[in-house]
Amino acid sequence: MKKKILMVIANYYAEISDNLRINALEEIKERTKIKVIFVPGVFEIPVVISQNIKKYNAFVALGCVIKGETPHFEFISQSATDAIMQLSIDSKKPIGNGILTCLNSNQAIKRSKTRGSEAVYAVLKLLDLISND
Repeated sequence: MKKKILMVIANYYAEISDNLRINALEEIKERTKIKVIFVPGVFEIPVVISQNIKKYNAFVALGCVIKGETPHFEFISQSATDAIMQLSIDSKKPIGNGILTCLNSNQAIKRSKTRGSEAVYAVLKLLDLISND
């Protein structure tokens, strides 16, 4: 049976989210069924996952937060990470965290070329572990 994965992508930074999406989809195996939902920013990712928690076997969160001149970076990064971890623990379902937290756009562009596939790889490995129990 194909596992169902929901990929939630914050597309605030279009080039970065496109890179994340492309390399994440390259990592998806044929044995999975994938749906992609786009949201405006990283802060919105956990609520979309929460609304769909019973419909999917696993989730992948992709997006980027780039540090600016205010503390906004820290609040958004920490809030999203904490919410994603809590959803995963409460639901006992894997959620790959491919949300980049970068100091500048050059760093984000570079990391966006691999981080999506890394998040998917982690989710697929966890699905294998869970299904083998």
